[in-house]
Amino acid sequence: MLFLIAVLLAIFVLPAPWGLVAVAVAATIEVTETLVFLWWSRRKGATVGVESLVGKKGIVVTGLWPEGQVRVSGELWRARYRGGCEVGAAVIVRAVDGLVLEVEPA
Repeated sequence: MLFLIAVLLAIFVLPAPWGLVAVAVAATIEVTETLVFLWWSRRKGATVGVESLVGKKGIVVTGLWPEGQVRVSGELWRARYRGGCEVGAAVIVRAVDGLVLEVEPA
């Protein structure tokens, strides 16, 4: 849009050398803006699904002997830890097996 305005100004309003300057500046701004937008949109993809839980911290709700429940990101999940954990212990999700989280103490 800025480029179109600069072209119209160059044709109808601005004197000879300044019309070209306005078009060049507008074109530079438009190209830079487009490149920044593309970079910003490709920075990081959305993380969805149970795989996004890997690495997050949780709290044991029912004892893990070896299976129980943990609360991760406000949701209850079935979890497994072979060594066992008491209620209230902090854990970190290390893997996902189906809908069962493999955890270890934090």
